[in-house]
Amino acid sequence: MLKTKVAESLNSQINAELYSSCLYLSMESYFHSVSLSGFATWMRVQVQEELLHAMKLYDFVGSRGGRVVLEAIAKPDADWESPLAAFAHVLRHEEGITARINNLMDIAASEQDHATKIFLQWFVSEQVEEEAGVSEILSKLRLIRSDSSGLFMLDAELGKRVFVPPAP
Repeated sequence: MLKTKVAESLNSQINAELYSSCLYLSMESYFHSVSLSGFATWMRVQVQEELLHAMKLYDFVGSRGGRVVLEAIAKPDADWESPLAAFAHVLRHEEGITARINNLMDIAASEQDHATKIFLQWFVSEQVEEEAGVSEILSKLRLIRSDSSGLFMLDAELGKRVFVPPAP
């Protein structure tokens, strides 16, 4: 059975993951609006990953005898100055999610909830990958700056991304 503090924190994280999916869906729409379909594809995969994260947490809470209580999801931003600005926003957002996951680990440790700590390890590793991937794209965008041919090449590269659910 989950302790109250752990359950509340996991519920909050479910909401954060659902917000992330809405943010990336908004970014997908932005990228379509500026004719960068590869960037939009990358964001659609990100939406799917964030929904998967939310459902992993949702299922875990239920498996531990907890109850998920969903909250209203804040409206995400809808416009960015450039692809660079959008990905800078993504990196800041993912760093915030990393901080939330780390806080969850601290709460699980303080509550001596070893099962939750083990479960959250997957999310810790996932955030390392998330930040590294976004940082790489951001670095490429900084190199490209206003070179439209470089932007279109990166758009083509990002358009190859496909959603691959993790093995159970």
